[in-house]
Amino acid sequence: MAAGGFCKLPNGMVVVALNLPSPGADAPAGVRVLVHAQNRARALTRLRNLGLRAVYLRGNTAPPTPDEITAVLHHPDGLIWRTAPAGGALQVELWHPIRALLGRPAAPA
Repeated sequence: MAAGGFCKLPNGMVVVALNLPSPGADAPAGVRVLVHAQNRARALTRLRNLGLRAVYLRGNTAPPTPDEITAVLHHPDGLIWRTAPAGGALQVELWHPIRALLGRPAAPA
């Protein structure tokens, strides 16, 4: 089961964080995905609509950190990922839009 959690914001919206196995064959072993949505159900629906069908949030064992919340709130899509940290190691990898993980072409500007 994937570790994950959520944080309810003062305006009533939520940020959901999930540690998932990578959906891509050439992608890293595990990823941390952050989703900003109206509620937990809508956050999971956003991921399922992108093709991550077996995504569930059970409990709140790994909620998003304040830095992660800031990152997803400042991203225009509200849906980002990066390699999952291994053993609590300090990581300097930047966040990526979800289309970079799923191999989808960027939307025309």
